[in-house]
Amino acid sequence: MKVLIIGGTGLISTPITRMLIDRGDEVTLFNRGQRTARMAHFSGHVRELRGDRRAFGTFEAQVREAGMFDCVIDMIGFHPDEVESAVRAFRGRCGQYIFCSTVDVYARPSFHHPYREGGPLHALSDYGREKIACERILMEAHDDRAFPVTLLRPAHTYDDTGIIHHSLGRSTALLDRIRRGRPVIVHGDGQSLWVAAHAIDVAGGFVGAIGNTRAYGRGYHLPGEEWLTWDGYHRVIADVLGVTLPELVHIPTDLLARLAPGRSGVCEVNFQYPNIFDVSAAREDLGYRYTVPVARGFGRIVSHLEATGGITDSDAEPYYDQIIDAWRDHTQAMIDRFAPMGL
Repeated sequence: MKVLIIGGTGLISTPITRMLIDRGDEVTLFNRGQRTARMAHFSGHVRELRGDRRAFGTFEAQVREAGMFDCVIDMIGFHPDEVESAVRAFRGRCGQYIFCSTVDVYARPSFHHPYREGGPLHALSDYGREKIACERILMEAHDDRAFPVTLLRPAHTYDDTGIIHHSLGRSTALLDRIRRGRPVIVHGDGQSLWVAAHAIDVAGGFVGAIGNTRAYGRGYHLPGEEWLTWDGYHRVIADVLGVTLPELVHIPTDLLARLAPGRSGVCEVNFQYPNIFDVSAAREDLGYRYTVPVARGFGRIVSHLEATGGITDSDAEPYYDQIIDAWRDHTQAMIDRFAPMGL
């Protein structure tokens, strides 16, 4: 098959590209050519088109000149004007248009779990709202003959060289804290549910959608399948590190987001809500399989960070302990104030 990937060297699209090369597809990548190491890995196996998709006129001319494609996979469509440009460029010129969306399009909180395709869309983040707008444009343009569209919605996706999310952002100092037995902040009561999936598995879902007529005009979830509480999530990390889980300090999500908005804002719009998704449609139609357990995947991340010196010394983040100290002082002050009342 002739496949064009808009992107092709990112977290999910890199393994997609490898899988397509391995199965003998004719692969073209359109991107800015900034990830030279990954592009070098594909050298001689893919056709390269370099450009900026946001230069709409030039982009549309480039891809038209490149010819017809059996499938176009859009991995970097984040704004409505980008997918409007894609519709102009590919309507009648590709056998299928696969769009990488996100589970962040769904309304939160939800009254029902797990999330199922067709659930109400009402994102809390700008990222999610933009993806909703993109999805709507594409589904309005969908035509089984002239422009067949498939929407794929990954959740938290990581690879062997990635990071491990936590309540105070993406800093690898979390690993040092856990290894040294220092208390760890967890948003809320630690009982909201989270899923994570390795990019290899998510990429397999994308490949399973290519040329799949059952997927025309439909959307699918591609998340992890281990429903972990955030407390349980941290226990997995401790197990990977081979240490005892340290004390987990639970701080209300709304307070934490205001104490460290640049690092914990995502807790308020995402992490505090159960993120669990039905994947039965993707399993049945796309052959999606979850094969990399979180413990194994996180073990690969830790191994990579250790080999590259990528774990930050937690002493370099004194504010972390300052937040814990302030929270404990605040809690004790409330206890001292109200305990004598015998409430």
